This record gives sequence, C-alpha cells and structure tokens, in this order.
Amino acid sequence: GVLVTHTVTSLRRILLGFAIGALAGIAVGVGTGFFSRVRAIGIPLIHATYPIPKIAILPLLILWMGIGEPPKIAVIAIGVFFPMAINTHTGIAECDPVLLRVGISFGAGRWALVRKVLLPASLPMIFAGLRLSAGISLLLVVSAELIAADSGLGFFILNAADLLQTEDLMVGLVVLSLLGLVFNALISWAERAVIRWR
Repeated sequence: GVLVTHTVTSLRRILLGFAIGALAGIAVGVGTGFFSRVRAIGIPLIHATYPIPKIAILPLLILWMGIGEPPKIAVIAIGVFFPMAINTHTGIAECDPVLLRVGISFGAGRWALVRKVLLPASLPMIFAGLRLSAGISLLLVVSAELIAADSGLGFFILNAADLLQTEDLMVGLVVLSLLGLVFNALISWAERAVIRWR
C-alpha cells in the first residue's frame, strides 16, 4: 500500500512535468524550425542553457516556488523541454523542401504549412524526443524526491537505503524499471497510431 501511494505520487509529478515540458518544447521547436527571427534568438539560448545539469536548478526552483509540488514538476518540465525543442526543431529543419513547395503551390499559408506539412513530417523526430524525455523524467523525479520530498519513489528508495532495507530498495528500483518499460510501450503504441504511414 505504501509503495503504491509513493508510485502514484511520482507518476502525478512525472505526467504534469512531462506534459508541460513536451508542449513547450514542441512549440519552441516549431518556432525555431520555421521562423528565422525566433531561430536567431532561440537556438543560442537553448545551446547556452542545455548543458546545465537540470537537478542543479532544483535548489533555485525551491527558493522561488517553495518546498511543495511546483519545483519538482518544474524541474521535470525543464528536463523534458530541451530534447523536445531540439528534436522538433531538427524534424522541421530537415523537412523535404519539395513538400513545402507543394503546400505553397496549393495556397497554404504559414500556419497551414506548419499544421499540415511540417508537423506531420517531423513526427518521427518528435516521438524520438518523447521516448528520450520519458527516461529523463523518471531520472529527474527520483533526483527531486531524494532532495526535498516526503513522498514519491525517490523518497521511498532513499528511506529504504537509510534504514538498510535492501528488499524495499530493490522493489523501488524494479518499479522504476517497470515504469520505464510502460512509458516506452505507450509511446511506441501512440507512434504506431499517429504515424500510420511508417
């Protein structure tokens, strides 16, 4: 029962952080991939901030947001944002120019090109980013729960280690591995459902 409660708590943090980070990353990736002005500002900023270890930002987030849920969700969102922005940008930048010319010749405006040509063409890269982000979100939720939490899988694992409860420690690690497998399976299923032409 205790393990289920901790797992549900971690899952809630992961899903919220993942959703926020993925949506923001895709939006910025579309912007930098399609709009030259956004690219000129966005890409240098991404390259400058990407190497910063995301868990190193957590103490700063706690100072700004307090010790509750927001900093844990925010650190996951930040970790997910970068692979999603980079992968979406790459997918759009590598879109076949012929597809764009066909869209333009049919009278598609900028947003129609993004929605009907660029986003579908970049879906394989977006899903690769989602798969990468799933692993990152698991890593970050555990790291955040090791530092400033009284619940979640990270807290459960740390508590088991402190009390030398090897069985609980191993069970916590197995649950994390299973979550990783479930996330990967769900993303693969969604990819097959969305990208039917692959």
